[in-house]
Amino acid sequence: MQETPFIQTEVQVMFFDTDCAAVVHNIAYLRFIEVARTLLAEQLGLGLVGMAQSQLFPVVVRTEIDYLRPARLGDRLEVHGWLDSIERSRFWCRFEVRRPSDQTLVVASRQMLALVQMPQGKPVRLPADWGGRFGHLRAEIPGRTAAGPDTH
Repeated sequence: MQETPFIQTEVQVMFFDTDCAAVVHNIAYLRFIEVARTLLAEQLGLGLVGMAQSQLFPVVVRTEIDYLRPARLGDRLEVHGWLDSIERSRFWCRFEVRRPSDQTLVVASRQMLALVQMPQGKPVRLPADWGGRFGHLRAEIPGRTAAGPDTH
C-alpha cells in the first residue's frame, strides 16, 4: 500500500523564540521544523531508539526556506510536514508553519535528506521497502532514465 507520511505538531511562540520586536527569529522556525521532521522520521521507520541502535541517521543535506509572514510572541502555530519525494539515496520533506487563528501561511520549507551510516559517515541507499510504500513519490530527475545510474 502506498502512503504519504504526514505529521502535524503545534507550538506556542515563547519569549526565547523572538527578537526585541517580539517577532519570531528566523532560526526558531528551523527548531519548529526539526521537531516535526523527527516525528515524521518515525513514520518512515527511523525512530530515535532504532536509529541509536542501528547508527543509521537521516542527515539534512539542504534546507530551502521562505519566510512569508511574521509570527509573534504568544502565537500558536501548526507545523505540517510530509514526505515529498524519494530518490535512490536521498529524499525530500516539505514543511509549512501556519497560524490557524487567521489561516496565515507563515513559513514554507523544503529539506533534502540522506541516510548516513555512522560511525563511517557513509551515505547509503534508501530502504528497499520505500519503493513499495512511497513509490508514488519517486522523483523525476532531469537527464536520467528510469534505468540510469543515480548520479545525485
